[in-house]
Amino acid sequence: MMASKSFAITLLCLCEVAALVLWFSATAVVPSMAAEYPLTPVQISLFTSMVQAGFVVGTLISAILGLADRLDPRRFFMLSALLAAAANATMLIVEPGTAPVYVARFATGMCMAGIYPVGMKMAASWAKGDLGLLVAILVGSLSLGSASPHLINAFGGLDWRFTIAAATLVAAAAGIAINLVPLGPRQSTAPKFSPGQFALAFRQPALRLANFGYLGHMWELYAMWAWIGVFLSASFQLNAGGHDAAFLSRAGTFGVMGIGGLAGCVAGGWIADRYGRTALTIGAMAASGTCALFVGLLFGADPLLLGVVCLVWGATIVADSPQFSASVTELAPPELTGTMLTVQTCAGFLLTLVTIHLMPLLVEAVGWRFAFAPLALGPLFGIWAMARLRAHPDSARLAGGRR
Repeated sequence: MMASKSFAITLLCLCEVAALVLWFSATAVVPSMAAEYPLTPVQISLFTSMVQAGFVVGTLISAILGLADRLDPRRFFMLSALLAAAANATMLIVEPGTAPVYVARFATGMCMAGIYPVGMKMAASWAKGDLGLLVAILVGSLSLGSASPHLINAFGGLDWRFTIAAATLVAAAAGIAINLVPLGPRQSTAPKFSPGQFALAFRQPALRLANFGYLGHMWELYAMWAWIGVFLSASFQLNAGGHDAAFLSRAGTFGVMGIGGLAGCVAGGWIADRYGRTALTIGAMAASGTCALFVGLLFGADPLLLGVVCLVWGATIVADSPQFSASVTELAPPELTGTMLTVQTCAGFLLTLVTIHLMPLLVEAVGWRFAFAPLALGPLFGIWAMARLRAHPDSARLAGGRR
């Protein structure tokens, strides 16, 4: 059984990484696209925000129709990955910045609803006292997959089409390989989605606080992921320390986003399962919020110093992410867990639409030195919420009593 579990989780994570390459495939090549086509800040923001919007819509449709329950999750994942790969490939035949590109990005986001949440459900089917770690491994795969286009782009030269084509191929391969993943003994049918139960997520005190913490986390996360590559590119153009600024910014962006999956999420999941979910989330948000406040002051500074700070930011900004989902799973009534996770995910990704589009306005208004600072408001709010949750009696249900 242990061998089957290890094999299942390993292959599932590889498939998640490969399929989720599509999430930031267009965002990663923005500097190269902008050199070839005139793109406005709003157009650049839409490369990411349309995926976010599509994901919210796709998640709601999946929940209302019960797709993850009516279909074998592996078949649902496969269909979603292949459709997402097809949508991504359309960017090779239409001009960047035009309406068809953003329709394709929206469609890609909708398909992600059949990949990311379904993967979490498949991982949870193997959980036995290690829910936080398993969810963390899956979210780590999301981080690594989201970062991968930046690595592909770093070795793809200036031709952004190479990155789009490579991302399309690996995602399609993931859609085929997912059929080899065995399901765990806890695989079951979740309760039917009920829109009338939405209010419970913010009416029940402990759930409300966990969701507030997640909202604070999401205020910061995707705005940073969407714009850190542009920030590093602009900074290294001023001071690359004698290195190739373009390569350095692409590789640096991969490192910043990838370290969250390779170190932040997995380490955070291990710590949370043993020392408490609120302790981990409060610590991670304190660290990431501090980075958001001060990273801009290093704009144009020594690339090694800037890189180290950004790596710390990348590790801490996502270390807490899986624990909000794990907290809701533990705090919600068992028959409503699916609905509560849907509400949490949709609310969080809707919020990211605000900060992703806020960033270019801040850059124009105050420059890169201070543009990231307002993102620290999210972790501050999240810390308050999780501290309140820690003091609430229901927090005894978190991580087996480890708050």
